[in-house]
Amino acid sequence: ELSVSLLAVIVIVCGLALVAVFLFLFWKLCWVPWRNKAISSNLAVLQSEAGCSKDSMADKLKDAGAVSFLEAAVKISHTSPDIPAEVQMSMKDHIMRRTRIQRQTTEPASSTRHISFKRHLPRQMHVSSMDYGMDSPEVAEQLTSIGRIKPELYKQKSVDSEDPKKEASKTCGKINFTLKYDYETETLTVRILRAFDLPAKDFCGSSDPYVKIYLLPDRKRKFQTRVHRKTLNPTFDESFHFPVPHEELVSRKLHLSVFDFDRFSRHDMIGEVILENLFEDSDLSRETSIWKDIQYATTESVDLGEIMFSLCYLPTAGRLTLTVIKCRNLKAMDITGYSDPYVKVSLLCDGRRLKKKKTTIKKNTLNPTYNEAIIFDIPPENMDQVSLLISVMDYDRVGHNEIIGVCRVGVNAEGLGRDHWNEMLAYPRKPIAHWHPLVEV
Repeated sequence: ELSVSLLAVIVIVCGLALVAVFLFLFWKLCWVPWRNKAISSNLAVLQSEAGCSKDSMADKLKDAGAVSFLEAAVKISHTSPDIPAEVQMSMKDHIMRRTRIQRQTTEPASSTRHISFKRHLPRQMHVSSMDYGMDSPEVAEQLTSIGRIKPELYKQKSVDSEDPKKEASKTCGKINFTLKYDYETETLTVRILRAFDLPAKDFCGSSDPYVKIYLLPDRKRKFQTRVHRKTLNPTFDESFHFPVPHEELVSRKLHLSVFDFDRFSRHDMIGEVILENLFEDSDLSRETSIWKDIQYATTESVDLGEIMFSLCYLPTAGRLTLTVIKCRNLKAMDITGYSDPYVKVSLLCDGRRLKKKKTTIKKNTLNPTYNEAIIFDIPPENMDQVSLLISVMDYDRVGHNEIIGVCRVGVNAEGLGRDHWNEMLAYPRKPIAHWHPLVEV
């Protein structure tokens, strides 16, 4: 009985082993090859798709402008995945057309006369290195400024320093005077009546004011009132006579300088009044009372004179012609009361002097006439980078030549200098002449 039961157990175990072997062979022969075949087919499909996309990407990357197109498409797809194909193709055609235009742009040829001008230009302004493309690359902007320090928010204006423009426009009281012209004797009578609300210049809270009177541009003849002690509202009531022909009254200016007298040191200037037009309030045939604000000033403003010159530019030839015509009412620099003036013209670029040229010297005169042309060769593309500094000089045989006054014309100049330059550019091949006042260096 024991042997029979042992034989039955062995038969059962062998049967189970045969079933397991049969199942393993079935899985190995049928299930695994089918699965591998499916995976290999999927891999082949993916590889074929990747190959096609790789070839299409390579075709798109052949043009440099397509890179920006793809980047733009990727950025847009984050928010709008369903972009029409027509829009994408129109964007691509626009970018490719712009790239083709940039590639076909050539650098203009310049004249050999401008080689010397380009040699003096700074490297960053050299014509050969200038970009003539249609569009300039934009710098990527930072999307957020959180955490960035802005130094301009922490700037603090100094309490002691004041704006010079506000300082110059500050008034220092008022002055009352009268004007009358005698046609028989050809004499202008200036009567200083009174001053009102002057600033205190002394420690005691008052001033010792007096007034100097000039009839510009003549500074040789000057008059002065008496000094009034310790008052801020002096009454002068003094008359002064200037012999002047009637036809010259239009070009004359009345200059009143108010000073505070100091016995032991230099007199302090309170302010000044300049009457540009003597016929502003009447025809001077009768005595007219005038009130004017006294403008703040620390030194007497000196009339240095004026210069007349013309500007003419030829764009095709790249030639700028400055014709110095004449000067008038120049400041006397010699002991004799005259000057030996000449004009020096400097071509400036970014504060650097590239060239300079001079006129002839006119001896012993304050109203010289030149009519001399000074020519500079400047390419049209550099006209907005240069300016001209016109200096009227006094020639000295011994020692250094002195500067009488200067003026500047160019895009970056101020006032009449900028307007004269823009008018020259607006009317090419036409000489444009103007009077320019001379200022200190």
